Amino acid sequence: MRKTVLVAAAAAILAWATSASAEDLTFKLINQSPSPITAFHVSSEDTSSWQRNLLAGGILDVDYEVDVIIADGLNTCIYDIRAEFEDGETLEDYGLDLCDLGSYIFE
Repeated sequence: MRKTVLVAAAAAILAWATSASAEDLTFKLINQSPSPITAFHVSSEDTSSWQRNLLAGGILDVDYEVDVIIADGLNTCIYDIRAEFEDGETLEDYGLDLCDLGSYIFE
């Protein structure tokens, strides 16, 4: 069951990327928190609102990871991220250089 949920989450994230190009940014999202991630948003640092939920229709369960592809056509590595958890918690992090990080771990 958990693998099915993870596959659904990966499919939702990959669906955002219609075609890969040199500007696409890929990083690994890892959930080592005590609660499943039910929503995950990424926005460029110069945007004042959160973009759509990349996990729409899925979750990222505890101790699972997924590759995230950002194919927004922007030439930036600096993004803000927001995760919403099944237990009601919300975490946000700002000004992340996702090109240098390569992965982001929620703990």
